[in-house]
Amino acid sequence: MNAMETDAYHSLRHSAAHLMAQAVGDLFPGVKYAIGPPIEDGFYYDFEFPEPIKEEDLERIEARMRELSDAALPIERYELDRDRALAECRDAHQPYKVELINDLPDDEVLSFYRQGNWADLCRGPHVSSTADVRHFKLLSIAGAYWRGNEKNKMLTRIYGTAWNTAEELQAYLQRLEEAKKRDHRKIGRDLGLFVFAPEDVGPGIPLFLPRGEALRHTMESYVRETQTRYGYEHVWTAHLVREDLYRTSGHYDNYKDVMFPALVDEEANVSYRLKPMNCPSHMTLFNNSGLKSYRDLPMRMAEFATLYRYEKSGELTGLTRVRSLTQDDCHIFCTEDQVGEEFGLALRLIREVLGRYGFHNYRVRLSLRGEEPGGKYVADDEKWTRATEALRRALEENGVEYYEAAGEAAFYGPKADFQTKDVLGREWTASTIQVDFIQPARLGCRYIAADGSEQTPVVLHRAVTGSTERFLGLLIEHYAGAFPLWLAPVQVMVVPIADAQLPRAQEVAEALKQNGYRVEIDSRSERVGLKIREAEMQKLPYMVVIGKRDIENGVVSVRKRGEGDLGAMTLESFINRLDEERSA
Repeated sequence: MNAMETDAYHSLRHSAAHLMAQAVGDLFPGVKYAIGPPIEDGFYYDFEFPEPIKEEDLERIEARMRELSDAALPIERYELDRDRALAECRDAHQPYKVELINDLPDDEVLSFYRQGNWADLCRGPHVSSTADVRHFKLLSIAGAYWRGNEKNKMLTRIYGTAWNTAEELQAYLQRLEEAKKRDHRKIGRDLGLFVFAPEDVGPGIPLFLPRGEALRHTMESYVRETQTRYGYEHVWTAHLVREDLYRTSGHYDNYKDVMFPALVDEEANVSYRLKPMNCPSHMTLFNNSGLKSYRDLPMRMAEFATLYRYEKSGELTGLTRVRSLTQDDCHIFCTEDQVGEEFGLALRLIREVLGRYGFHNYRVRLSLRGEEPGGKYVADDEKWTRATEALRRALEENGVEYYEAAGEAAFYGPKADFQTKDVLGREWTASTIQVDFIQPARLGCRYIAADGSEQTPVVLHRAVTGSTERFLGLLIEHYAGAFPLWLAPVQVMVVPIADAQLPRAQEVAEALKQNGYRVEIDSRSERVGLKIREAEMQKLPYMVVIGKRDIENGVVSVRKRGEGDLGAMTLESFINRLDEERSA
C-alpha cells in the first residue's frame, strides 16, 4: 500500500470520483467510463463523451453530485467472477472496463462498488455512503490519452477536489487562487524571462530572453561557485552519446520511452541518442582518465548539462515539465567506507544552497525499491541491500530524520530526496542524493584498493536544485516574481526624469555595473510616474530616480520595492546599502 492509500483523504476522494462519474452518467447518457483515481488534493475521472462538454457543464455535474450526496446512497462492495464481470461491462457498452479486466491477472479478485443504480469496477477503498462526500468542487476539464499513450484515444478528464470540512475546502480554493496569481508561466511572460514557440522550435523547449538568461546564469553561477568551494570539479560531456552505452548502463531499458528517436550513422552502422542523463558519460570519463588508486578517491564530477527527454505533449507544463532541461548534476566516485562522509558533505552543500534560496521547510524521503517482481528495478538483491544499508547509515550518521517511501527509488539504487515546501504549502522534490552499486559495475569502473586488488567504486548521484528550468519555475512562484536582490535579473532601474539627466543616469548605471550589479536605464520619453509604475510592476528591487535637483546636490533618489521612497542619498551610500543586502 503506498503513502497515498494511507492518506486520511484517500477513501473520501476516491468516492468523490465515483460520485462525479455517477452524476456524469445521469446527465450524459451513453458516456463511457475509463478510470477515476484519487490524487494529491483531489481526484479525477476520464470519460469518453458522446459529444464534447464545456467548462459550463461542470456546474450541472456538481449540482447533480449534491443531489446524489443528499440521497445518502449506501456504497457497497461486491465481487464477480471474470466471465460475469466481462459480460456485464460488455452489456453496458463499457469497452475501457472490458480492457482493464482482460489485462488483470487471472487470479485477481474482481471487485465492484455500487451506489444506487450505478456501479464501477474498483479495488477501493471507499466511504460508506454518498452522504459522506459533501465538501467538494469540480475544477477543470483537460484532455488525457487512454492509459497515457499518445497512440490511444483522447479522453476527457474532469478534475475535482474534496475535503472533510467546508473550512478545508475553502482554504484549498483560496490557495488555488493564490497559485494562479503566482503561476510561473504568466509571471515569466510578464517579466520578460522566457517564451515558448511550439510551432517554430517545438513544444516543451523554453527560450530564455536576456532577463531570463541573466537569472538562470546567476542561479548556475552560484551553485557552481558553492560546489567548487566544497571540493567538486566541473566537467563537460557532449549532448550526443552512442546508444550502446545506455544499453550497457541499463538506461535504455528503463528510459527508452522518454528518449528522442535514434540518430543513425548509416555508414558506420552506429546509433546515437540525445543525452537524457549524465551518469554513463561521467562514468566513461572516470574510465578514460587513467586507472585510479584508492588515494585518488573520492572524485567529484559536476556538470551543468542540458538533457533531452521526450515527455508526452499532454504532460508538458511550463518550466516544470520540459523536453530540454539543464541539470546541476554530480557523480561522486568513492569507496564504500567513504559513503557516509561524502553524503554528509553533499548534505551540507544542499542545506546551504536551499537556505540561500529561502527554503528552510523541507523533509527527507528515503526512496526505496518496490517489491513488485519484474518491475523497473535492476535485479541484484545483494547490491540493493548494500546500497540501502549504506544510505540508511549515512542518514543516521548525519542525524537526518527521514520517512520511507517504497517504489520511489531510481532503477539502480535508493535515494534521499529532499522534499521542500513553497509559500503555498506545495511539496516539491528539490534535491536528491542517490547511492549506486550497480551502474559502476556494469560500466566497468575500477580502482586499485589498498591491498592491490581491483575494486568497483560506489557512485553517489547528487543534484542540488534538480534542473535549472524546474527550479526556476519553483522560484518564480515561491517569490511571485519578486526575487531577492542577489537573484533578481535586473537589480536596479535608473530613471532619468528628463533627457537632460540621461548623461548622469548613464554614469550612475556604469558605477553600479562596475560594482557587479545588473542595471537598466529607462530612457524613454515618458512621464516619470509611468516609468516608476512600470518598474514596480516588473518587481525590480530598486529604482534610482535622477532629476535636476539630484544632480545639483550630488545625490540619487532611491525607491525600494515594497517600501517606496527611501529619499536622497549619495551614490556611495546607495552602493554600500546594496552590498550589505546582497551579502546578507
